[in-house]
Amino acid sequence: MTPLLTMLGMWAVTFASRSLGLSLGGLKLPLFWLVFLRFVPISVFAALVVPDIASAPDALRRALAALLCALLLWRTRQLALGILGGFAGYWVLRWLGW
Repeated sequence: MTPLLTMLGMWAVTFASRSLGLSLGGLKLPLFWLVFLRFVPISVFAALVVPDIASAPDALRRALAALLCALLLWRTRQLALGILGGFAGYWVLRWLGW
């Protein structure tokens, strides 16, 4: 398969899936699905982050930094503060030799 056909196929699949999603914008979902869909973003985030933390050689340090980040986000509701706190916690633990 040529690169051009590959790109055209990728475009077609992306265009079709996005068009379908946009066309369903006026659809009214039952309350069950609205409650269920609220948990999708955090589930996807956890599925992306947890394997990276768990499989790293410095998994304990990363887990503690992630915990600090989560606590800061939970208490302050400020994304920038949580991210900066997680990075700072990671580097402090690294500096201390953990």
